[in-house]
Amino acid sequence: MKKYCALLLIGIFSLATAGAATEQEIVEQSATILREFRRMPEKAIPRRVLRNAKGLAILSVLKVGFGISGKGGQGVVVARTGHGWSGPSFVGTGGAGWGPQIGAQITDFVFVLNSDEAVRAFSRDGNVTVGADASAAAGPVGRDAHVGVTPTAAIYTYSRSKGLFAGASLEGAVIATQKTGNAHYYGRSVRARDILTGRVPAPAKANALRAALSR
Repeated sequence: MKKYCALLLIGIFSLATAGAATEQEIVEQSATILREFRRMPEKAIPRRVLRNAKGLAILSVLKVGFGISGKGGQGVVVARTGHGWSGPSFVGTGGAGWGPQIGAQITDFVFVLNSDEAVRAFSRDGNVTVGADASAAAGPVGRDAHVGVTPTAAIYTYSRSKGLFAGASLEGAVIATQKTGNAHYYGRSVRARDILTGRVPAPAKANALRAALSR
């Protein structure tokens, strides 16, 4: 039964991701997600949190489940440099679980990187386990007056879900640098570290994202 459910889930998930977004579409989607998070009434990311951020990871994740669950998503990481925001470094996430789960859901995530250590964790061209490689906590929302000066975790997490998903799920997101995505976008092999430190200049096609970051 589990094998049957696994094959069914793989088929559904493959159909859902068949029209995978291009790197440019991911960049534009990330800009849209950030603008939407800024506009959420009473749930907006406080301006002070964004002003003090060392970096951001922005992802959209699809999760489907029929007895077992699978999730996968794509997004970008950006960091502050001495010359403004860096260009985007591409990341992806995925995973599977088992339990009384049924449904489908798209969740947009914004991870606010509050420390240089958190940014470095995303600069290694490898995997980052949120909560293990850097401490994570649900970020404050609402007016700046409610936000402390010193962050309480290396990463603040924000999410917004669209769709219906019933049942428990396995947590512990593992986010991986997409080296192929970076090579496609920049036209050559580049390291995440060089992108996020500004050694690789942000291309003009990332201007919409950088404008959303600078508002």
